[in-house]
Amino acid sequence: MTNERVYKPMSGWIPLFVFLAIFLIAQPGFYFLAATFGEARPYEMTGLILFGILSGIVGLIGLFGCMPVQPNEARVLLLFGAYQGSVHESGFYWVNPFFSKKKISMRVRNFETGSSRMPEKKDEKGHVVQMKGRSHGRPSKVNDREGNPIDISTVVVWRVVNTAEALFEVDDFEDFVAVQSEAALRNLASRHPYDSEDHQVSLRGHTVQICEELRHDIQERLDKAGVQVIEARLSHLAYSPEIAAAMLQRQQAQAIIAARTKIVDGAVGMVDMALKRLAQDKIVDLDPERRAQMVSNLLVVLCGNTSTQPVVNAGTLY
Repeated sequence: MTNERVYKPMSGWIPLFVFLAIFLIAQPGFYFLAATFGEARPYEMTGLILFGILSGIVGLIGLFGCMPVQPNEARVLLLFGAYQGSVHESGFYWVNPFFSKKKISMRVRNFETGSSRMPEKKDEKGHVVQMKGRSHGRPSKVNDREGNPIDISTVVVWRVVNTAEALFEVDDFEDFVAVQSEAALRNLASRHPYDSEDHQVSLRGHTVQICEELRHDIQERLDKAGVQVIEARLSHLAYSPEIAAAMLQRQQAQAIIAARTKIVDGAVGMVDMALKRLAQDKIVDLDPERRAQMVSNLLVVLCGNTSTQPVVNAGTLY
């Protein structure tokens, strides 16, 4: 594993003016001296011309050492294949002109699983007709822990934190992030059910915990690539179309049962409270038969789907 080293380059403004002066001023000056004194000193003319040519070459090569670094950008420096260090601070610098300068963005990036990379396209004249980028993501079809097919996708927010590992440990760190995130998402979906009735961790019912677990799984896979996963959030979660209708009926049935259970619990509590208040305040004394009839009527009123129509008894109580 390649450890990142911070390289401290010198400011590039003084070398810029020096090499510009050598290339633009010194070289014509030597030619002028050669033309002026060449006839008087023919042996020195050749030396002056060669010195002028060499000074132009040195000035031109020295200008290749100038290197601007933008904010949130890094330059990885290589000398004939040997890693020399990385420059992270923004500014204008001068380094060895023979250094190879690899640019790596340190900005925060995001992508959605299921998307593909689109290369840059040019027309016959060389004009760019389509910028490089990524297509829109499509949900991935996987099986949850219970074997139900589901469509799932996630948005991963990440950034490069180790330029040496990102450049040397993997072939293409952007493609590596995409492939490993897709694999981690599929592995996570197979470990948990889509929905659970016994308070187990499920994809739909425990979104925050699932997203944190997904972020941890992706980070574990990307540690070797010098990438930090900032956030991973599910952007799409649904049953696959072939079982969506059946699962919707199942969810509706579960919702109806849960609602009925809640209604019955509330109705029983209200009936119990009503009977206790009647007995406590001595409003009416009910025998067991009338008591059972009152409980039945109250439960019908409280648990019925439609509004009830009361029947008023205008006669005596018995």
